[in-house]
Amino acid sequence: MKFFNSKRLFEDAQKVMVGGVNSPVRAFLSVGGTPLFIRSGQGSKIFDVDGNGYTDYCLSWGAMIYGHAHRNTALAVKRAMNYGTSFGTSTKPEVDIAQFITERIPSIELIRFVNSGTEATMSAIRLARGFTKKRFLVKFDGCYHGHFDDLLIQAGSGVANLKESSSLGITQNHIEETISLPYNDVGTLEETLKRLKDDIACVIVEPVAGNMGVIPASKEFLTALRELTHKYNIVLILDEIITGFRFHPGGVQKKYNIVPDITCLGKIIGGGFPVGAYGGRREIMQCLSPLGGVYQAGTFSGNPVVMRAGLATLKLLNEKFYESLNKRSLEFAQTLNEYFTSQDLPVYLEHYGSMMSLRFTKNGASNYREAKQASDGKLYAKLFHHLLENGIYFPPADLESFFISGMHTKKDLNTLSETIKTFFTERKSI
Repeated sequence: MKFFNSKRLFEDAQKVMVGGVNSPVRAFLSVGGTPLFIRSGQGSKIFDVDGNGYTDYCLSWGAMIYGHAHRNTALAVKRAMNYGTSFGTSTKPEVDIAQFITERIPSIELIRFVNSGTEATMSAIRLARGFTKKRFLVKFDGCYHGHFDDLLIQAGSGVANLKESSSLGITQNHIEETISLPYNDVGTLEETLKRLKDDIACVIVEPVAGNMGVIPASKEFLTALRELTHKYNIVLILDEIITGFRFHPGGVQKKYNIVPDITCLGKIIGGGFPVGAYGGRREIMQCLSPLGGVYQAGTFSGNPVVMRAGLATLKLLNEKFYESLNKRSLEFAQTLNEYFTSQDLPVYLEHYGSMMSLRFTKNGASNYREAKQASDGKLYAKLFHHLLENGIYFPPADLESFFISGMHTKKDLNTLSETIKTFFTERKSI
């Protein structure tokens, strides 16, 4: 493949944008080579500025569950644009999508829309602190909840190569008020919450982690988390920004039968536009301004174009859709793992529904330490470029997840499977 136009654009971009990108992973530092500049997308395909086409498994980091430029979503956006793009006032589309979400996720009694996942988690934590009048935040190693200062401690893929898996510019008081514990470790969780119960305002967790590769929380872990936070008057925040509406209309919380105090959403609910949301128990949400003393606002929050795009997408996601998508995803994962086992390869495809990641070990991982041990950046970089040369686009970092959409066909998945098999078969024969 030729990447002349992408190279030229990246050179221009570096002169006017920091590192030539607006989000670090896009710079391809983990995998090397020329960062792609994408011109368009349709269904499961994307096309770069050089005319190269790829089957897309990054899917805007999981947001495009029904692929790119779906007719229903595109029509909803065009109709919304005819009425204007932003008013700084309330509009009917906000009410429509809020009703849709609260009907499907019972733990959300009241909801507030924002403009990104980071905004959602940041605001949810502020709300929890305001509600409990306590200050400490508990998170888990390898879980990424956005680039809010209090959350960039042991935060997974995007910051895994920094010296302390954190970031410069974060003051000591933020570090001191954040406790990062091992994921899926019930004993450490129980000891910590019991010891610091009078100071911990909230615990935030991904029910299926996505930025240390895919790691589902165990039912035992989530059950203990819910019981302990309830016992000690600690707000439980479930970060379903990636998982919300990916596997089930009610989220992972519905499948696990876990009722959080606050849920954070994003990605899929925006239909491809920037979005975030947080919602939960009425008594907690009513602490938000204008009803309560916890302030949060946003000029573009609840933007009518975004709300219409999100609702048009969500209306496509019925039980039949999830049944088909989850079945195809499971068959794909089983086929690849059977191949890895039969060839005695130290590779494993971790998966939860249509959310997946490769481990360079014979087993999966249950926490961040195991995920890093099963990581091989150099090998992943070679696989990434092998896939790229064969018209397949994967996330350009080995601790990220890849996704299957409703537009990926069995032929797409067979091609992906065979291309991955070819890569490892050729390496085994060297």
